[in-house]
Amino acid sequence: MRIISGQWRSRTLKTPKGDTTRPTADRTREALFSMLISRVGSFEDLQILDLFAGSGALGLEALSREAAHCTFVEQDPSALRALEHNIATLNANAMVKRSSVLTLGQAPSQFDIIFLDPPYQSGAAVVALEKLKRFGWIAPSAWICVETGREETPLPKGYVLDTDRNIGKAKISLFRPTMND
Repeated sequence: MRIISGQWRSRTLKTPKGDTTRPTADRTREALFSMLISRVGSFEDLQILDLFAGSGALGLEALSREAAHCTFVEQDPSALRALEHNIATLNANAMVKRSSVLTLGQAPSQFDIIFLDPPYQSGAAVVALEKLKRFGWIAPSAWICVETGREETPLPKGYVLDTDRNIGKAKISLFRPTMND
């Protein structure tokens, strides 16, 4: 696995051993970041939240493209070791929360782009998004990127689906928060 673009282009990332995490494939990340760039223009100065972070590939890709900061949330010990190694190797401007996404409380700040890559078929993305909105993690103009299995269709309350795209076995869905929920 490697960084696709930006200041760390082509740098390799350590991935967790075992099968408890499923790193987002390079092809899927390329498609996701292309979708985001067409909507946000630039990652410069954006605050990123990478949930179910694994190796941190999504958040680190955003940081490589000049995002201001990324907060990673991960609980798996093997994934945490890989994530912390990758952050240190790249000297990334990042913070790691060692916890379950589902146990996060009140937000320290709001985030502009939120990545969620939960285990496929778990339903965790919908539960997490509803909770994160309730606890103030999501900026009103945020873009929320959810990777699920190709057959899944997450429908969180308080969000509107902007677009989705099937890429191999994965589906990438981009959501925006609604104002009335």
